[in-house]
Amino acid sequence: MSKITEGGKQQTKHGRYSHLKAFFNFIRTNFDPALQNPCNAPMLRKLYRPGKTNHWNILEKETIDEIIFRTTKVRNRLILELMARGGMRVGEVLKLTPKNVNDLKLILQTPKSGNDAEVVFIPRKVADRLNSYIRGKSIESTAKGYSLSLMPESDAW
Repeated sequence: MSKITEGGKQQTKHGRYSHLKAFFNFIRTNFDPALQNPCNAPMLRKLYRPGKTNHWNILEKETIDEIIFRTTKVRNRLILELMARGGMRVGEVLKLTPKNVNDLKLILQTPKSGNDAEVVFIPRKVADRLNSYIRGKSIESTAKGYSLSLMPESDAW
């Protein structure tokens, strides 16, 4: 068992230990009641106990709003708003092009989910700010909307 799980995460070790223990319990219950389960040893239980889980701290809505409203650069604020209000990932926001913006709908090409495309609905205020930003920067419809090469250096983070 230790050779198989060597170098693996504690959760993986615990999972394999649990499967092996369940297998021996099944054999004992259905075929041979006299069989001792070798996984019931206290040392093995301690060695393969479940790993500690990481609990993420979730920010309050008010904290997110404050971060967004304190951001002074329009581009950065739009990126944060699209992520917070539209539930988009950073990579999805960065791949947006003006041709993907259709009023309140954003069409994501090759999203992380593996689908061909996905649609994200955003609030009217965010859509208006996004459209005015695209018009104000005169970004071509085929260019990536948030590529740093399209922005002046003063507009970068």
